Amino acid sequence: MAKLVLGPLLRHVDETSATVWVETDAACEVSVLGCTTRTFAVAGHHYALVVCGGLEPGTTTPYAVVLDGETAYPEADSSFPAPKVRTRTGAGDEPFRLLFGSCRVARPHVPPYTDAKGDKAVGVDALHAYGRRMLTAEEPEWPDAVLLVGDQVYADEVSPETVAYIERTRGTEKPPKDGVADFEEYTVLYREAWSDPTIRWVLATLPTAMVFDDHDIHDDWNTSAVWRRHMQTQSWWAARIEGGLMAYWLYQHLGNLSPKALAADEMWAAVQQAGAEGADCEQLLREFARRADAEADGGKGVRWSYRRDYGDVRLLVMDSRGGRVLESGERSMVDPAEWDWIVEQTKDCASHLLLASSLPVFLPPAIHYLEAWNEAVCDGAWGKRWTEWGEKIRQGADLEHWAAFRRSWERLVQLVSDVGAGKHGPAPATITFLGGDVHFSYLTEAHFPAADGVTSRVFQAVCSPVRNPINVPIQLGDRFARTPVGRSIGRLVARSAGVPAPKVSWGIDHGPRFDNEIAALELTGRRALFRLEKALPGDAAEPLETVLERQLS
Repeated sequence: MAKLVLGPLLRHVDETSATVWVETDAACEVSVLGCTTRTFAVAGHHYALVVCGGLEPGTTTPYAVVLDGETAYPEADSSFPAPKVRTRTGAGDEPFRLLFGSCRVARPHVPPYTDAKGDKAVGVDALHAYGRRMLTAEEPEWPDAVLLVGDQVYADEVSPETVAYIERTRGTEKPPKDGVADFEEYTVLYREAWSDPTIRWVLATLPTAMVFDDHDIHDDWNTSAVWRRHMQTQSWWAARIEGGLMAYWLYQHLGNLSPKALAADEMWAAVQQAGAEGADCEQLLREFARRADAEADGGKGVRWSYRRDYGDVRLLVMDSRGGRVLESGERSMVDPAEWDWIVEQTKDCASHLLLASSLPVFLPPAIHYLEAWNEAVCDGAWGKRWTEWGEKIRQGADLEHWAAFRRSWERLVQLVSDVGAGKHGPAPATITFLGGDVHFSYLTEAHFPAADGVTSRVFQAVCSPVRNPINVPIQLGDRFARTPVGRSIGRLVARSAGVPAPKVSWGIDHGPRFDNEIAALELTGRRALFRLEKALPGDAAEPLETVLERQLS
């Protein structure tokens, strides 16, 4: 009898449909809520995405995962409640609560929160703590969806179980040593990240959207063309990038898509056809991964960005890592076709527009200016002899956020100005960037010139890390970056390279905070509330403490 290896993960849910993702240990028939599909194979692993249609709006339905007629989840002896699909009513003013955060390493959930080698303690997992709360909370208090904004797994900072697997199979003497080498090792990494019983129940119960960041592949992934050329000389890199993108498509991206988007997706259609014919889809996915990776070198890209609508709330998740163009003559965060798609999705977006990017758009001002300066120096603003030093600084200090792609940053800010001024339809009450990556959390409001006519309130909300705190010296630097002195020094440095001052102004209104935390947006009508909670020690009666709560509109 086939068994579950991983999952179920409840992914996309709307008024009448839901998708449920699983990994199994053998080919089988998978049924959820009376909807059935066959698994498909990739490199000997078996997966299914069950698309359940015909659900009633505004209902709550417990579900089970059935493999070849036998119930596989929930287990008969489980202490966890059965997972549920909660469909929305479709009413425009229906309240919506989104939980979000980024940067989560897999480690034991008991003190001292380290692996067997005693590596740095990473503290309490905020997502795990949220799951503990859900188990004692009333269902109406649960979030409606979860957004994981990058670094769901760390391919270059691997978990204990994955290290043990690597040591058993190939050893850690040769590169990439104890980093993930290929697709097979990625499957182990994802398994450990999502197998803890509480995490598993949360992911089975709350609809989840995801997007990758650098550590899902490698630290500083696609920082620059120079970085790419160097990595392409490494003997192990081809297998890492192929395996990482294959795994991302399977474990994260596939479930991001709505049933309508799945029906139009060529790759999904090809995988379904191959699966129906009994073929393993490994080569199909490898070719897809190579094509996706080639985008940064000017090749034809893959659109990882996607959209979800929740009544009068639109969530637009923008890929700011895998879709970069670095060799086309103009450095860009996304290629022209993907940018056109993003612009189209901002039209007529009702009461609230959420723009999710793993990389924050509005950084602390000093860091913003430093990154803009560095890009200009890399492009020759201080003369040719400085370009090599600029590149070393770019890679060494991780200066590769939106601010380090200045034309893309300006284009995105102008788009927000146009949307907020009602040029793409009625102006939303709020436009909020949701970000991660930086390992500190904060909230800031951006202010546009009066002449732009922006009536929407525009915010940057960052929640990072869920579980992976940074060391104290870096914290001190990040705190300095938000100060008036830090801003002034940054502006002077940027001006020295001819970088113009941005037309929009912002500071860091709340933060930075460096705890393991989870954030929530609560949207009702045209009202919006932001809440940030930090994880408390595992034996605390209440696993989370509210550290910031602010009305956004």
